[in-house]
Amino acid sequence: MKGFRRHIATFVLCTLSLCTWAQLNTDRITAIGRNALYFEDYVLSIQYFNQVIYLKPYLSEPYFYRAIAKIQLEDYQGALRDCNAAIERNPFSPGCYYARGYIYRQLEQWEKAESDYSEALHFSPENRTYMLLRADTRAQMKHYDDALYDIEQLLRREPQSASVWCEKGHVTMLKKDTLGALDAYERAAGYDKTNPAIWSAMGVTNLMLDREEEAYVQLTQAINLGSKWAGDYINRGLIHYRRNNYRGALSDYDQAVKIAPRDAGCYYNRGIMRYEVGDYNRAQKDLQTVLELDPDKLEARYYIGLVALQLKQWKEVVTQMDTLIAHYPYFMPAYYIAAQAKEKQGAMTAAQRYRYRAFEKENERKEMQSQQDEDNLPDTEMQIADSQPQKKDHRKEFSATTAQKQQDLPEEEQKYDSQTRGTIQKHYQDVINEPNIVLSYYTQDLSLRRTNYYHPVVEQLNAGETPLAPLRFTGQEIALTADMVDFHFSQITHLSQAIDALLETPQADESQLALLLLARAMEFAIVQDYTSAIDDCTRALQLQITNHQLPIILTFCRANWRYRLLEYKRATGELDATTNMDFDIMLRDYDQVIRLQPDFTFALYNKANILCAQHEWKEAIAYYTLAIGQDAQFAEAYFNRGLTYIYIGENEKGLNDLSKAGELGIYQAYNLITRFK
Repeated sequence: MKGFRRHIATFVLCTLSLCTWAQLNTDRITAIGRNALYFEDYVLSIQYFNQVIYLKPYLSEPYFYRAIAKIQLEDYQGALRDCNAAIERNPFSPGCYYARGYIYRQLEQWEKAESDYSEALHFSPENRTYMLLRADTRAQMKHYDDALYDIEQLLRREPQSASVWCEKGHVTMLKKDTLGALDAYERAAGYDKTNPAIWSAMGVTNLMLDREEEAYVQLTQAINLGSKWAGDYINRGLIHYRRNNYRGALSDYDQAVKIAPRDAGCYYNRGIMRYEVGDYNRAQKDLQTVLELDPDKLEARYYIGLVALQLKQWKEVVTQMDTLIAHYPYFMPAYYIAAQAKEKQGAMTAAQRYRYRAFEKENERKEMQSQQDEDNLPDTEMQIADSQPQKKDHRKEFSATTAQKQQDLPEEEQKYDSQTRGTIQKHYQDVINEPNIVLSYYTQDLSLRRTNYYHPVVEQLNAGETPLAPLRFTGQEIALTADMVDFHFSQITHLSQAIDALLETPQADESQLALLLLARAMEFAIVQDYTSAIDDCTRALQLQITNHQLPIILTFCRANWRYRLLEYKRATGELDATTNMDFDIMLRDYDQVIRLQPDFTFALYNKANILCAQHEWKEAIAYYTLAIGQDAQFAEAYFNRGLTYIYIGENEKGLNDLSKAGELGIYQAYNLITRFK
């Protein structure tokens, strides 16, 4: 896809107008969704396929396409549900089985993956990709002969395919047939001399066979061809080390660390190398980095102990050796190194105790007539970076396949958002609940979200004669400019005058007074004077109000603003003994709204958020569930319920809810799915 101009034809997902239009244009919506998928706008593509599914739930294709978008976002549970739905509607589509097989591979459910690839091959027996993936899956299951059968089938059709020969080398190596693997890699190189991965594989294989000269030439060739795999430098560095070319070894290890700064193997070999040349401080830093990246790599502790011995850090030596002894009780060097450190501390009795324990363990091993093997001892040698030809990321193939009929769309339908494009699951997101839904005059554009930000109570109030500007539900208010703040302060003055004038009127209309108080409370809240806003709501609720909607809105807003006030106090360290009382008042207000209007989803949702803040996880989940029962597309409720499930250790339920939240437009969920799964 490199070189393409990445324009995607989309339009803002409107509600009722889109549904009316879409009833006659589901093919067009599908085409736009496929274009979005091809150009890596995965979140937007999901919204388009949602529309098609809503209008024509009996179709298989939109479920399949939506599954592919979720695969790109690494939401494998959500993608699996969609693949199942697609296959249920059309059990004869090889692409659906291919996609589901890929998902099962990612979930390491190898038997199911093999079954799906076999089903895909049943409908498309000549498909090269399906056959290669089944072979690789069988190799993962250690069914090597079956894997080689698939590969031989392909080689009969494509005897000059370098990638198939590479796959044969990979499987043959897994069978411990090193010479057979080398032969396959050499055949691959004969057909493709420009692929660095093939030279890497040959180099590693020759290194395993102790053919250092051949390995050196092949690894150098891989590097000269532009290899981006750190293992090539690690392995060539190992050859330099064995040849006593320490400068060359360090140069290669430095390059490996630049390429793969999160690879523990790079630091491990460089740490040993630095220890060997007496650069103890840098060696210590490298080896400690190994443990930070891979705490289970106990071999690093051996060298940390040796370095500490040279730096006269006796306590550190004993700590590292004790850890090694706990895992490898027959590793004799650890006892003697610890004894040496104890002697340096002047603890002769302790040193003698380590030596006696080593003597006991050695006799115990002899009595058991067992020999120390690789499983019983740490491997303290420099290590080979085990390489195989790099596998292709088949996720990209899904996108390309679904967009085969991509089409150019009018310029006015193009819309981009860099925050929601591409593999957004890699963009870090804080683990934090979606905020309360509140009433405001201002709201950010949330066109991706499928939550129904509508309730008749508010619409009826907006439709009547009222001093209020139209109220809107939102969870994302905008920041005000200085001019906007000045305007709202002037509105407070104007409304205060109107309230005073009405109070001086005999037999004033209390419903009208309540409306004015609500209007002023809204203005106070906008300029963040929540105490005054709460006071106005309380004063209004004490009046005789004939308007049915007004008490519901006043009570709902009062609870919201009381929570905002608590958030401010928490941020400034002003919380006091009345905090729990304030939480109780908020909960009572939400309960009152729910009694007056049982289908008021936002009161249910906000109450759940308050319960979360009090760590009442299970009760919060119950209220999120009630909110979802009222609106099955309540994205924020799914998102927060998902996080709450994860807080209490029910990860599977949590990931399912986060998947649904992502499907409904909260794209931040995909990063959390990737991190928690």
